[in-house]
Parts: sequence; structure tokens; C-alpha cells
Amino acid sequence: MEFLCVEEIRGSLLILSGVCGAAAEDIVEIKTDGRPSRLGRLIHLHGDTAIILVFEGTRGLSPNFTSIRLMGRPLEIPLSEEILGREFDGLARPRDGQGKLFTKTSKSIENIPTNPTDRIYPRNYIHTGFSAIDGLITLIRGQKLPIFSADGLPHNQLAAKIATQANVAENEKFAVVFAAMGINHATAEFFRNSFIGSGNFDRTVMFINMSDDPPAERIATPRFALTVAEYLAYDHGYHVLVIMTDMTAYAEALREISSSRGEIPGRKGFPGYMYSDLASIYERAGIRRGKRGSVTQIPILTMPAEDITHPIPDLTGYITEGQIVLDRILHKKGIFPPINVLPSLSRLMKDGIGEGFTTKEHPAIATKLFATYAGVGDARALASVIGEEDLSENDRYLLEFGKRFEHEFLHQPRVRTMEQTLELAQSLL
Repeated sequence: MEFLCVEEIRGSLLILSGVCGAAAEDIVEIKTDGRPSRLGRLIHLHGDTAIILVFEGTRGLSPNFTSIRLMGRPLEIPLSEEILGREFDGLARPRDGQGKLFTKTSKSIENIPTNPTDRIYPRNYIHTGFSAIDGLITLIRGQKLPIFSADGLPHNQLAAKIATQANVAENEKFAVVFAAMGINHATAEFFRNSFIGSGNFDRTVMFINMSDDPPAERIATPRFALTVAEYLAYDHGYHVLVIMTDMTAYAEALREISSSRGEIPGRKGFPGYMYSDLASIYERAGIRRGKRGSVTQIPILTMPAEDITHPIPDLTGYITEGQIVLDRILHKKGIFPPINVLPSLSRLMKDGIGEGFTTKEHPAIATKLFATYAGVGDARALASVIGEEDLSENDRYLLEFGKRFEHEFLHQPRVRTMEQTLELAQSLL
């Protein structure tokens, strides 16, 4: 069905009246004289009035010279294993010059929630190559473990390193799905060069949404990425690691669209349904009963003003199973990755390490490292008041441990195996 005029244009939204036979989440084709057609999604129906979100933005559209064609289907992505080693834009259009993916299989990007009884409790770990994560904040298959960062911290470098270093057992299939939202061209080139230069690009799928792309496109980007991840995991048995950066850009796009719709704002202007919207993304991680693969998520977000109580990290923390926190003080010391292990946490770590997974001693070593490094903070605070020369012998040992822990354990010029990580931890203790 085609409509020949639009009642109102508001931000990235088109308001259409007299609509019949449409369904929420249906895809639409938008045409105007002299311009390429655009894609939109029907996001709200009230009576015969429809609100359409235009992914490429509404610039250049005129209400009287715009036609809307209802496609009668949701937004889909073509799928096959040949998607590995490919790069797409935020709407899954090829950016690598290899042309479209021709396949008989396609799936809607709108997820049907997994029945909780079909979920399997996540166990076993994904090796990232970073001692701070592998030893103390272990990433478990099927987990959602966000990275909380801030402007100026090296979260992009950390994301690229994890994507190129991460692996599972040699006899298992592993893939990385990378989704970037609102990044600039220099950052996009950095990720592209990192993945290609690692030699592991053939196991990677990239979705890149640029900062100069319309914000509405960012709403679809993580859903395209997760649909690909679910296909590889549950149809082909891959253990898939999904890295999404920056979820702050996604949430701000959500706020902009909500404002255009005239909705009553919640905390700091974000929509009241942001919790459920973020959950519809994060909860797509997991392991399904009867399936060989798994979907593991590392969403990365930059905390506005480094405020961990801001709605974006706050709601993310409620949904996910822990967090990895990057620290500016460690970054200024030249430590990479600058992970502050004390506020960091992996809630599923205890069930994916130890005998049968890593080593029998791993849980005890991790607990001892946490406890000892926690004492370092107290010793440093005391030294700032009375001076190091008046500290007890034990406190001076703690200060020395803190320096060596940060510069030898946290700081990593090269990748380490799990065995090397645990041996180094034991020697420091």
C-alpha cells in the first residue's frame, strides 16, 4: 500500500494519517522527487495514525512531495556464513566493496525474547589475553559484561585488542561481531586497520555507524549485529563475542527520537522506557538449550562527566552481570589497559573458573589478589598523611605490591595465556 503525502515531519519522524492494514515494526520505503529512496520503520500506531522513524533522516523531504510505501514485513538482514570477514554500515549495507550478500536466508532484526526455561546457565570462559580480565574479572561465555569508560580513556584500543585476541578452545568455532555507533572516521579507520592487521578478520563481522550518520540509524545498528550473532551461534554453533561501542551514543539517539515524539522525559531527559529498551539488547546474550553456540556481549559506554550514577551506566549495571571500570589515574601512569579491579566485577566468574575450566587454584588466587590490592589503597592513604618512612613493614610491602601489581600485572605490552596470568599473580603474592 502506498500513501502519497505526509501529514507532518518532526525531527527523524514522519506522521501519517489514514493508515490501514499496517503493523508495528513494519518497514517502509520513502520516496521523494529527485532523491534516492530511504528506509523507515513504523514505530507507533494509534487508530489510523502512524509514526515512522526514518533511518537516513528527513533532510530534504517535503510533506506534500513524499510518498510512503508499506512493505508489509519487518526489517530483515540476509544471512549466511559468508557474512564473516565483511564490513557493513549501520543499516547492514556493504561498506567493503564486495557487494550484497546473496542468500535464501534472512531474519528480522527484532528479537523474539528467549523463553527463560530454554536458557542454560553460562559456564566456561572466553580468553581475552588481558590478565586483569582473565584473572580477576573473567568473561564467561553467554555473559553480558560492560566496560564503563570516559572520554579520553583508551576504550577503543581495548575493544580492538579484545576483538583480535579473544579466543576459545581450538576445537570450537569462534567469531566476533563488532558494532560501532556514532564514531568518527579516524576511529573507524583505526578499527578497520586493527582487525585486518590482526590476521583474524575472516572471523569478524563489522557494523559501522558514523557520527555524521543520522541518529535514527544507531537504533538499528546493534540489532543488526545481534541478529548476525544469534544466527552464527544458534544455527552454526559458533561462540560469538559481540562488542558494541558506544552505548552512550545509542542512548542519546534514543533520547533524541523520544523528544521528537513529544514523550514525557525521565531522568536527565532520557525516555522512561530506556531500561526496557536497553534490556531488549543486552538480554540477547546467552546460551540456548539444545544449541552448540553462545552469544557473549561486551557493551562499552562512556560515562558522561565520569558519573557512574548517570542513567546510562546505572541502568546498564542493573541489567548486566558485572562491569569493567577504566580508571583515569591508572591511565595517567601509562598503564594499559587502565582497569581498576576494585570496582570491577564479573558476577558469573565463580561458575566458569576453577577445576575443569581454568585451574583449581584460580579462585583462591583471585580472592587473594583482590584482598591484597584493597589494602594498598589504605596504605597509600596513610602514607600521604604520615609519610612512607613512618609506615609499618607490612604497609611498605603493600605499597611495593601495589606498584608491581599495576606495572607488571595490569599493564600488558603483549598478550598472556591464562597460565601465564595465574603464574604471574602467584609470584606477585
